Amino acid sequence: MSAAEGPLVVGVDTSTQSTKALVVDVATGRVVASGQAPHTVTSGAGRESDPRQWWDALCEALRQCGEAAHEAAAVSIGGQQHGLVTLDGHGEPVRPALLWNDVRSAPQGRRLIEELGGAKFWAGRTGSVPAASFTVTKWAWLAEHEPEAVRATQAVRLPHDYLTERLTGQGTTDRGDASGTGWWASGTEAYDEEILAHVGLDPALLPRVVRPGEVAGTVRDSHDLPFSKGTLVACGTGDNAAAALGLGVRPGTPVMSLGTSGTVYAVSRRRPADPTGTVAGFADARGDWLPLACTLNCTLAVDRVATLLGLDREAVEPGSGITLLPFLDGERTPNLPNSSGLLHGLRHDTTGGQLLQAAYDGAVYSLLAALDLVVDEDADPSAPLLLIGGGARGTAWQQTVRRLSGRPVRVPEAKELVALGAAAQAAGLLTGEDPAAVARRWDTAAGPVLEAVERDEETLSRLAGVLSDAAPLLERGTDGD
Repeated sequence: MSAAEGPLVVGVDTSTQSTKALVVDVATGRVVASGQAPHTVTSGAGRESDPRQWWDALCEALRQCGEAAHEAAAVSIGGQQHGLVTLDGHGEPVRPALLWNDVRSAPQGRRLIEELGGAKFWAGRTGSVPAASFTVTKWAWLAEHEPEAVRATQAVRLPHDYLTERLTGQGTTDRGDASGTGWWASGTEAYDEEILAHVGLDPALLPRVVRPGEVAGTVRDSHDLPFSKGTLVACGTGDNAAAALGLGVRPGTPVMSLGTSGTVYAVSRRRPADPTGTVAGFADARGDWLPLACTLNCTLAVDRVATLLGLDREAVEPGSGITLLPFLDGERTPNLPNSSGLLHGLRHDTTGGQLLQAAYDGAVYSLLAALDLVVDEDADPSAPLLLIGGGARGTAWQQTVRRLSGRPVRVPEAKELVALGAAAQAAGLLTGEDPAAVARRWDTAAGPVLEAVERDEETLSRLAGVLSDAAPLLERGTDGD
């Protein structure tokens, strides 16, 4: 490893499938070491992971980073949002964590909306309307189905909170991740006592919300990580807010992330509140807002279609009249938690490549349908759409986004933007800079721009029509649900 120009920091991305760690030079943004380790997720309607796997994966990822991690002056953790982590009095998990893509709490979400003021109340109070993804609905599900687990719970955390607490010994979170729980009031930026009382959750069980730029704690002595005692620990944040930091995005710049889930978001200085529930009114990690729409079915769903067809994921062919809604895990946008995949327009001459292209179209359509609601009215509609996530480097994904959006598309060359955003947050503790300004200094959003092409209005119209006509069928789900 060549000598670093400035101090080193560690940025962590604990995602659905794995934990990644980057050691970054604060002066230049150069990644000097990296590591990654997987964890497992149960399948089916219930999606769960043992939080202790996240810790083990973090230890392994840092071990792979070698001596560079030990030299780091600060660390920050970005993590998958919404997951419900329940801990006993010894800090051990009461049960596996309920993850963001666990849709079993959809009935509880509907009941919470009905019981407490309706969708407009929730949007005005928390910025979002509770859906199956949100932590508040998962807590309500747990209280109904596993009351003994609720009684045993002495602390409630989000995934990134759990790892931060194991580093520092203190229960903390940040405004970005707290805003995705459904029990944090976006207007007052505090836990909402009325909502907590309604779902029977003692606020004493929740972590302290650390302000942007504030130190969450220091690495304690009794641990098995290659950090020096006293290393600064930033508050961390949710994965989407971390990626926004990692890109250094300015207000109004649209971002589309293609991963296990798909998201579209933009930084805004206006506090969002969408009573339709399409846009989640999240806070960002800096003090602004991050209106966001999220789909449950993105790269994994399209890859599954490719596997079923026996095709490489890039083996798409143009075709007309075929519609595939790849809602294999239920869906959040549109809000159809009990839905399954739907195929319409199949003919004798339909090819496998055309079916695969239809899966891409269906996945991208759901995201683009929400984009106009996410971006402020005064944003530049011709600004390039930043395309990030695991799917962003795939040619089929890029071309589908260009064709259906009609916008220029920029694909940043930087990888692991969640971990880079966490690293920028850690760097801000050392330099006093805005973490987004740190990322811009590192030039993380640099990358080729794919010019705009004419928007495929015919496909967009067909997708909208099929989805509208099929909504009652999709809402009913299948016998296996």
